[in-house]
Amino acid sequence: MGIAERKISSRVDAATAGLRLDLWLSRRFTYNSRNEWQQHISDGSILLNGRKSRSSRIVQDGETVSFIFKGEEPEADLNYKIEYESDSFILINKPGNLSCHPAGHFYKNTLWYPLSEKYGSIYIINRLDRETSGLVLACRDSKCAALFANLFSRENSITKKYIAIVHGRFEGTLSAKGFLMPDRRSAVRKKRIFTEKNDDNLNDGVETAETFFSGKCSSRDYSVVEAVPATGRFHQIRATLYSLGYPLVGDKLYGPDENIYIRLSEGKLTTEDMKKLILPRQALHAFHLSFKDPITKKDFVHEIPPPSDISPLYNLCNGV
Repeated sequence: MGIAERKISSRVDAATAGLRLDLWLSRRFTYNSRNEWQQHISDGSILLNGRKSRSSRIVQDGETVSFIFKGEEPEADLNYKIEYESDSFILINKPGNLSCHPAGHFYKNTLWYPLSEKYGSIYIINRLDRETSGLVLACRDSKCAALFANLFSRENSITKKYIAIVHGRFEGTLSAKGFLMPDRRSAVRKKRIFTEKNDDNLNDGVETAETFFSGKCSSRDYSVVEAVPATGRFHQIRATLYSLGYPLVGDKLYGPDENIYIRLSEGKLTTEDMKKLILPRQALHAFHLSFKDPITKKDFVHEIPPPSDISPLYNLCNGV
């Protein structure tokens, strides 16, 4: 789907400062390989602080990287479904290859764009990762959005449940309460790890996190796990399962081999990598949402089944 020329800007933060410009772009926006970003830098489509730059330039904290984008957007799965609609909110079933908001190359091929075309103003309240499928709540006016945003920000005011298909046999239940922090062993700066104890040497990027896990069923190699986050942190479920030794099937960053993510960012993904991933996207699905509507004051509960792309593994674990 083509779009007019757009300028997309992103700010370099302290966690990603110190990288070459081409490497920063390939790690920050993985839809292009490092070589493709080098080409964009060479043809002047990339601006650093408003000026053309070179691939080897080291980016610093606080600098602004802009991309003048022309041409076709990457493909995305726009087969979303409106599950429920009221005067207060809209509940959408998002597929596993669709960004919630415009970012990078994605603008029209996002959940936000067709919803805004249909309803006018749209405010997406709970964001899911592009590769995570499931329930997304949106509002059509700012007053409603403020009420629901406040609801989602308060602990114990809303229940979100996820289906996660992981490597290994996960049995029983587990309350993972501790801290999420940068993974200093990783070559990918945004990668996080979960630990029960805080690292006093880290001042930035450390957050408390709590997730309840229960094993539902297992096959020889995989398990279906229900995840109920008590906090809402960046990569919380993915990073916690990875740290516990049960990486998500299909997860390129938190899967069995993070080099798959690095090769993806460099445009060097191999057939062997795809075999290791098992699935083309991470097997995480937001299937349950329940809360008290802040406008009507009525209890609301909604659940959806797993989508067709993860159903074969889900059914395998269930013995279907």
